[in-house]
Amino acid sequence: MAEKLSDYKYKTDIAIRFSDIDAVGHVNNAVYLTYFEVARFSYWRDVTHWNLKETGIIVGRSEINYLKPVTFDDKLVCYVRVIRIGNSSFDVMHVLVKLTEKGEEICTTCKTVCISYNYEANKSIPIPKEGRRKMIEYDEPRLILNTN
Repeated sequence: MAEKLSDYKYKTDIAIRFSDIDAVGHVNNAVYLTYFEVARFSYWRDVTHWNLKETGIIVGRSEINYLKPVTFDDKLVCYVRVIRIGNSSFDVMHVLVKLTEKGEEICTTCKTVCISYNYEANKSIPIPKEGRRKMIEYDEPRLILNTN
């Protein structure tokens, strides 16, 4: 999965906590899901202004590709973009990069299927029209595979 950072408009800083580090000094593999969750939440807050109290979002699936280790001293940012929108689900791509003297180095990629969800009814629901519109406008209509 070769990602081009130029395809991404949104990025956010990711803080590495001491508790994220395993016995050999790398970020533990399970922690990456938290990093991607932080990045998605920032995207929803900053880009779509999604009201999570009104319409929930649950994760249906995540697929991670670990490319390079991350250590405590690394400075990280995570790029985020929506790559597909369906009726009640949408796919989010994440690219975790470390900032080096030579530039940005891709460490990990992740694709997450997110589902618009009504917690009271305990079922998926259509993506709110305003959230759908903002995701499409922000992440370029040509990148969205299904807008119905």
